[in-house]
Amino acid sequence: MAETDPKTVQDLTAVVQTLLQQMQDKFQTMSDQIIGRNILFLKTEILFLSSSELDDMSCRIDDLEKNIADLMTQAGVEELEGENKTPAPNKS
Repeated sequence: MAETDPKTVQDLTAVVQTLLQQMQDKFQTMSDQIIGRNILFLKTEILFLSSSELDDMSCRIDDLEKNIADLMTQAGVEELEGENKTPAPNKS
């Protein structure tokens, strides 16, 4: 056995915890890099949109908001003060 090999359960636990932490750190670094690249790509794409494409996107977002509001109305949900939602009173 090498000098650094774990000799007790506590040593083995410490080695495993260290390896898991290192893996988590590397995973987080890679995730941050991927997200950063995607955000940079998105920002670059938005910079190259024409005004007609931006207008089209704006109309689509407006339509989406209207559709969501219609669905909420059909479901009997009304929007109150920010994100708080309550069921609409029964119409009996």
